[in-house]
Amino acid sequence: VQLQAFGGGLVQAGGSLRLSCAASGRAFRSYSVAWFRQGPGKDREFVARVTWSGGAPDYADSVKGRFTISRDNAKSMVYLQMNDLKPEDTAVYYCAAQFVGSNYYVSGSWRYWGQGTLVTVSS
Repeated sequence: VQLQAFGGGLVQAGGSLRLSCAASGRAFRSYSVAWFRQGPGKDREFVARVTWSGGAPDYADSVKGRFTISRDNAKSMVYLQMNDLKPEDTAVYYCAAQFVGSNYYVSGSWRYWGQGTLVTVSS
């Protein structure tokens, strides 16, 4: 499975962006997927996750109510709709697939990774 994230950019605080992640490989449709982010000088952190069917979405407390994860298995796509963006959301955002660990909040529990897309939120 190969993943490619795109859709990042520069946005003002309070604005919105939608990130996309394109996946190759039929097996993708059976995997849970997640978004992580890594801000300047910070560790990579969990943002959101959804199951293979698009159910049971879960979010980091810092983005709950502002971000929405979704997927379209017919198109092999994963999305992250980000609303009411804040400067602290500035980070490189990564999509990940296939949960292989015991804790999906941990980046090491995910097998496949995209290359990341940069989101910069100005104040």
